[in-house]
Amino acid sequence: MATIEDLDDVVAAAAFRRLVAHLRHRADAQNVDLMGLAGFCRNCLSDWVREASAEVPGGALDKEAAREAIYGMSYAQWKANQPEATPEQLARMATSVAKNGRA
Repeated sequence: MATIEDLDDVVAAAAFRRLVAHLRHRADAQNVDLMGLAGFCRNCLSDWVREASAEVPGGALDKEAAREAIYGMSYAQWKANQPEATPEQLARMATSVAKNGRA
């Protein structure tokens, strides 16, 4: 059985770029909904990019640069166009995020 570690870096990078393009296209999928369903969101992805960039000589990104790489715009611009989360969304997110510690 193949594992994620078996993927060629070029293939993994192409899949990652496709995921980011998909998330940019689906702006209607709010971060709070992604968190509620999968326990991660665009901010998590940008944090992972920032953390990975710190391991590459001369490649370290700050938080805002990593978010711009994922969102395709500043986080402030993104946030300004998003509706407030409902209590139900926040409750689903809290339940989902609690499962992350078990992964």
